[in-house]
Amino acid sequence: MPAVSTTTMLKFTATTHDVPGRAWAGLPPGPVVMGILNVTPDSFSDGGDAMDAARAIEAGQRMIAEGAGLLDIGGESTRPGAVPVPPEEERRRVLPVVAALAGRGVALSVDTRNAGTMAAALDAGAAIVNDVTALTHDPAAASLVARRGCPVVLMHMRGTPATMMAHATYADVAAEVMAELNARIGAAETAGVVRSSIAIDPGIGFAKTGEHNIVLLQRLPILLGLGCRIVVGVSRKRFIGQLSGAEDMKQRMAGSIAAGLYALSQGATILRVHDVAATVQAVRTWQALAG
Repeated sequence: MPAVSTTTMLKFTATTHDVPGRAWAGLPPGPVVMGILNVTPDSFSDGGDAMDAARAIEAGQRMIAEGAGLLDIGGESTRPGAVPVPPEEERRRVLPVVAALAGRGVALSVDTRNAGTMAAALDAGAAIVNDVTALTHDPAAASLVARRGCPVVLMHMRGTPATMMAHATYADVAAEVMAELNARIGAAETAGVVRSSIAIDPGIGFAKTGEHNIVLLQRLPILLGLGCRIVVGVSRKRFIGQLSGAEDMKQRMAGSIAAGLYALSQGATILRVHDVAATVQAVRTWQALAG
């Protein structure tokens, strides 16, 4: 991928004002905590924790009580090297959970790259589509999102979960992620998706090394020029362990919160996390101190 010029970067960064407060998906302006609810046996940190519907529903209810403003429900792991899950199995996992949690006053997002799962989850009560492939995996996905008029999260990733780390080569990671996300926004708009319904995610850890993740977070404000709210998922990721020395994924809560608050200071407004209660407490305290 060729490097993005400074001129191009200035073009994108000229309109960064007030984007963090932009209305999106009916969520309030400012920071929102998105609780991760993986109904999978093999997700990188919490695989198997909520594998059956009953445990997943209980976990979702707990996160709502802890202050999550949004729940992200997924039935297919997209960790590096993950084996694809047939869409039928993905739907079997997530639809009972979506249906049970719908209508509890918290927006539900379906974390999927399959158009059939998107449609079924929206029918079951989900309000948002979160696609780690930015609507590139399934040819029917972009037109479905446009037809339904639902909010969507477009995440940056190169390759597939099985191959993405082979694509972690950048001359300027922040500029290239910005340019590639801009291209995906443009493709979504061409398909009929309204820009105001789009949020973006730089894809921390997806086709990025630990050093790439750090640079992306430090230069996150340039993504504000794309005019979309920014979702960031740093929770329990490998680079947190590398920075903090916490080898056990479930012992990375403190480091994850520190990185999440830093992302908020750089322009993100939605934090995708495993540890909802502690993150909500930290965000509320950070907001109060920041005025």
